[in-house]
Amino acid sequence: MDDLSTPVPPPGCPAHHSGARVPLYGPEFAADPQAYYAYLRHYGPTAPVELAPGVEATLVTDYATALQLLQDSASFRKDARRWRALGEGKVPPDSPVAPVLAYRPNAMFTDGAEHMRLRRAVTDSMARVDSRRLSQATERISDFLISQFGGRGSADLIGSYAKQLPLFVFNELFGCTADIGDRVFFGISGMFDGVNAEKATTVLFGAVGELVALKRSKPGDDVTSWLMRHEAALTDEEMVHQLALLLGAGAEALVNLIGNTLHRLLTDDRYAHTGGLIEEAMDDTLWENPPMANYAPHYPVSDMEFAGQKLTAGDLVLVSFAAANTGPALSAARQAGSNRAHLAWSAGPHACPSKDPARHIAVAAIENLLNRLPDVELSVPEDSLTWRPGPFSRGLTALPARFTPVEPVRRPTAPGRPETPARAAEPAARKPERAGMWSQFLTWLTK
Repeated sequence: MDDLSTPVPPPGCPAHHSGARVPLYGPEFAADPQAYYAYLRHYGPTAPVELAPGVEATLVTDYATALQLLQDSASFRKDARRWRALGEGKVPPDSPVAPVLAYRPNAMFTDGAEHMRLRRAVTDSMARVDSRRLSQATERISDFLISQFGGRGSADLIGSYAKQLPLFVFNELFGCTADIGDRVFFGISGMFDGVNAEKATTVLFGAVGELVALKRSKPGDDVTSWLMRHEAALTDEEMVHQLALLLGAGAEALVNLIGNTLHRLLTDDRYAHTGGLIEEAMDDTLWENPPMANYAPHYPVSDMEFAGQKLTAGDLVLVSFAAANTGPALSAARQAGSNRAHLAWSAGPHACPSKDPARHIAVAAIENLLNRLPDVELSVPEDSLTWRPGPFSRGLTALPARFTPVEPVRRPTAPGRPETPARAAEPAARKPERAGMWSQFLTWLTK
């Protein structure tokens, strides 16, 4: 790092002081992460970073090196119980990143045969989701959300739309009743917001536990029931952890994918608000502003040298999907090759198992919004928008927009109601005492 050609660290970066790790948190990083990635690349394919105060990691910023890591299950493992710093008590117990990195018995944090068993159950179950029914569900939920703000002529498209739609869709897909769905909604929202996250996590796992118990006694035509009937024969505990992973991690990424793509459509003149350019804008978003910017935690099995850097067994190594996707060497290759060779969905044995449904939901959600609000536009200067701080996700805090007010969609009467993937939710829909968002949707749907 003594080379005079080495760039100056971004403003506010403690790496201005010799030996300091580069922080992937705080308002400076959130405002311009690409400046940080450009600086990190000068360490080589990997760089020393700090995810939160006292939480150190090695970050892979190079595309080819990232692929090597993601595909090398012999040298690197996913089981977070290998995390040496956590085991030695070096990670603060109240660290905001610990819950996202700590071990849970799910497909993300397992290796070998156990990982294959859990992942096959998840992928086989998600593969049964019918794209037509998924589109219908997404459109109904989109109509409901737009009916809540469409008459005002203005809305925050993150808080009122992108943040809520995935949770509604997932509640349908997984067969939640009104009571369970309201608590799943509360739990995931609280975990994302970081407001009373411990309580939110408890509520989410409690609600998912009740969902598993319900489907054991009354299976339905939904992902939860399909997962339960899979030949992997998951225990109730395994069911809870796979479902919590799918609901939590899936919703977080989908919120940001919808929001970041809408941001691109509303701020970049290269895109129109109709037609096939939604797909193009989404591909460009996945390349340049992926919803999960830095994640895929791995741990070396033994002391080793990797990409020119010495690693100790149990070191935390992450992949920067955002940096790998936007490296200078990728520009020509991206133009010459596939527009979907990005790492936004990760790669290797732990690549996202739900990327196809996620993309389908995001496209349908954006398409319906733009069809209903054809003149929607940003209502504040683009440079006034702010991004959520933190090392892992990439998402806006708000996306204020204005449009010509629209009338709510008239729903068909109950006998003509289209099929949904979550019929089990219907009996609870008319309970007037339910005040949660999922209950409100079910009541609206059956009016």
